[in-house]
Amino acid sequence: MSGVVRETAAGSVEAASTGVDSEWIGMMSWQRDAEGIVTLVMDDRDHPVNTMNDTFIDSIEAVNDRLAAERDSVTGVILASAKSSWFAGGDLHELREGSSANAAADYARITRMKRQFRRLETLGRPVVAAINGTALGGGFEVALSCHHRIVADHPRTRLGLPEITLGLFPGAGGVTRTVRMLGLESALTTALLPGTRFTPRAARSAGLIDEVVGSVAELDGAARAWIAAHPDASQPWDREGFRIPGGSPRTDGVVPALAVTLPALPARLRAQLGGADYPAPRALLASAVEGAQVDIDTALDIETRYFVNVLGSAAASNMIGAYFFDLTAVTQGASRPADIPRTSVTTLGVVGAGMMGSAIAYTAARSGLSVVMTDTDPAAGKRAFGYAAARAVSAARRAHPELTEAEADRAADDVLARIRFTLDLTEVAAADLVVEAVYEDAGLKRDQLTAIEAAAGPGTILASNTSTIPIGSLASAVTRPHNVVGLHFFSPVDRMDLVEIVRAPETSDETLARAFDCARQLRKTPIVVNDSRGFFTSRVIFRFIEEALAALDEGVSPVTIERAARQAGYATPPLALIDELSLTLVARIWAENRVATDGSAPGTVWSPVAGAERALERMLSAGRPGRSEGAGFYDYADGRRGTLWTGLAAHTAGSQPGAGQTRTTLPPREPFVDLQERMLFAEALETVRSFDEGVLTSLADANIGSLLGIGYPPWTGGVMRYIEQYTGGIAGFVRRAEQLSDLYGLRFVPPASLTTLAESGGSLAAYATSPAAPAGGISAASRKDIP
Repeated sequence: MSGVVRETAAGSVEAASTGVDSEWIGMMSWQRDAEGIVTLVMDDRDHPVNTMNDTFIDSIEAVNDRLAAERDSVTGVILASAKSSWFAGGDLHELREGSSANAAADYARITRMKRQFRRLETLGRPVVAAINGTALGGGFEVALSCHHRIVADHPRTRLGLPEITLGLFPGAGGVTRTVRMLGLESALTTALLPGTRFTPRAARSAGLIDEVVGSVAELDGAARAWIAAHPDASQPWDREGFRIPGGSPRTDGVVPALAVTLPALPARLRAQLGGADYPAPRALLASAVEGAQVDIDTALDIETRYFVNVLGSAAASNMIGAYFFDLTAVTQGASRPADIPRTSVTTLGVVGAGMMGSAIAYTAARSGLSVVMTDTDPAAGKRAFGYAAARAVSAARRAHPELTEAEADRAADDVLARIRFTLDLTEVAAADLVVEAVYEDAGLKRDQLTAIEAAAGPGTILASNTSTIPIGSLASAVTRPHNVVGLHFFSPVDRMDLVEIVRAPETSDETLARAFDCARQLRKTPIVVNDSRGFFTSRVIFRFIEEALAALDEGVSPVTIERAARQAGYATPPLALIDELSLTLVARIWAENRVATDGSAPGTVWSPVAGAERALERMLSAGRPGRSEGAGFYDYADGRRGTLWTGLAAHTAGSQPGAGQTRTTLPPREPFVDLQERMLFAEALETVRSFDEGVLTSLADANIGSLLGIGYPPWTGGVMRYIEQYTGGIAGFVRRAEQLSDLYGLRFVPPASLTTLAESGGSLAAYATSPAAPAGGISAASRKDIP
C-alpha cells in the first residue's frame, strides 16, 4: 500500500499518519497526498460495519463539499474502507420502519443521499472504489457511483444487489445504473431479479466489476494506476451520445431484439413468482423499464418513488425481520448454550454412504473438514466419490464461470482429497463427531449408534440424521446418551441451508453446543428444537401435505390446489412436494408413527384426516408412487417433472360417488383464499402446538425453520410472524381459524394458548419467552374431523 492507506492484519484498510493533508470528516478519513489523490477511508466508528445511515449521508455530503471546493488541486479519489467488509448496505433498522406515514421523510432522505452519489460521479475527477471485502446491496450501490471498481480476490468476498431477498429492491441507484451498464434485460436477469451474490471474478465476468487484483495490498497501486491513465474520467451515461446496451424501450428507438423480449418480461416475472403477491419484484421491473426511457436523473427519481412505496409494504417489513434480524439471532447462537466455549471439528465421520450420507460428506469436505465415511456396501464408496466430484465441479463452475474444464476438475480434486472411504468402523468412530445417516429405520439406527459408541472415545459426539424418529428413543440404545444429538439435514444437503438440531432429554449442553458449532462450520443455519416425533419441520410440513390431500379428496381440482399454493407464495406446491418425498414414504411414515404412538393421538399430524389417507391410497392403488418411479401426481420424462397426470381426475373423490366427503366443491366464501389459508393456517397452528409442547422455544428458530426448512412463503416473514401480522392481529387470526374449523374440521380449532393470548392482547414474543408456554389446544379425545 502507499503511505496514505495501509492494510491491517484483518485485511481491511486504515488511514496512515503521513502528515499530508489528513483529517476526519464524519465517518470518513480524508487523506490527500502530494500527487493530489484523495483517499477516503470509510469507517463508522460507532458500528461494526459501514451502513447507509445518517452519519454516512452527512459525511459524504461534507466530503463532496470539500471536493468541490478544492477540485482544482484534486487529481483523483480513492474510496476505501477500514472494515473487513467494504460496506454492508442500508441500515435495516431504519428501513424496517418504513411506512406510508413516513413516505415523505423517506423520499427526502433517499433523494438527498442519491444526490451525493451524483455529485461524486460528476466531480470531473476519476473516482475509484478500492473494494477490500464484501459489498452487497447499498454497499455495492456506493461502488456503482464510482467510475471504476477494483476488488481484491478472496473466496468469501461477495458483491451484488440482493435486496430482492429482503422484500426490497436496489433503491440507491442500483437499478438505474446496472440497466445503463449491462442493458435492460441483462441487468434484470443477471443481477437484479435473482439478487445474485457474485464472487469477485464472477462479478467481473458479469460486467459489474472492472478489475480484480490478487490481494488487498494491490488495491491502492491499481487504483492509482487507473487514475493516472484516466484523468478526465466520467460515467458512460454522462457522455454525449450514450445509449443503453441492447437498446431502450422508448417507442421511437427500440431495437428489434428488445421489442420482442420487452412484452414478455411481466409474464416471465409472474411465472418466476408463481403469481404470488410480492411488491418488490414488480416495482423493480417497472422502475427499470420506465427509467430506461428517460435521462439518468429522472430515472433515479422514478427508482426512489417506487422504492419508498415498497419500503412501506408488509412484505418488506416481514422479510427484513426474518432474513436479517431472525437469521442473525439464529446464526449467532441465540439458542446455543452460552457458557460452553466454541469448538471446531477437524474430522467428521459419516456412517452410511447413500444419498444423504454422500451429500453430508461432500458438504463437510467443501467446507474444509476432513471426512471419513463407511458403508456395509463396498461399492457405495465409489458412488459417494462420484456424487462429490459432480457436485464439486458444478459448484466451481457456478462460482467461477471463467474456469476451464481442467481448472474445474482441479477444484473438485481439492474437495475429494478431504474424503476417505473405509470399511472399518473404528476409523470412522475416531472422528470428532460422527453422523449416522443410514436408512430411516429406528432399529437399524439404534444398532448403528451402539456400534459407533463401542468403537468411539468417550468424548465423541454421536449425531443421527433422521427426519421423524425421536432422538431419545435412539439414544436409549447407548451407554452415553448425553453424547447423542439429532442433526436433521435437508435434501439436497449442499444447497439447503437449514439444519435442525434436536436435543433429546439427556443431551448435554456441551453436546448441543458442539453440534451447533459443527453446523456453522458446515456453513449451515442451525435451529435448535427439543425432541419430539417429527421434531418441528417434519410435523409441520406434514400438515401442508395433509391439507392438500384432504382438498383433493373433497373433489377440489388438483390444478387449483397447486395454483393456490404457488400464488400463496410456496416455492413448491404440495402435490409436487409429495411426489418428491414419494407417496410410499408419506404412507409409511403415517402408518409407522400411528403404531409408534399406539393410535393414542387421533387428530394429530401422525393420524391425518381420513380424506387425506383416502386420496393417497387411491394414487398408490393406481401405481403412482412418486417421482422416483416416474409416476405420481405428475408425469415425468427422464426424471424431469412434466404436467399433472391426465388420469388424476378419475382418482378424486368427486368422480367416485360415495368414496369421498359429501362436499365436492369449496364453500362460496372466496374459495381460492380458503384453500390458500387452509395450507397457511394448518402449518401455523401446528407450530403453535409445537410451542405448547415445548418442542420450540424460540420465535426466530420457528420463523427461520419454516422459511428455510419447509418452504413457508417468504413474504410472511415466517410462520409465527404470519400469525401476528394477520389482519386483526392474533385475535383476527384466531377468528379466522375458528371459521376454518367450522368449514373444514376441528384440526383448525386454535389451541387454547393462542385464544388466551388473543383475549389478553399479548404478543407472541412474550408467549414464546415465558418460563413455560401454557399448555393448550383441544384434547386428543375431543378431536374429530370431517369424515
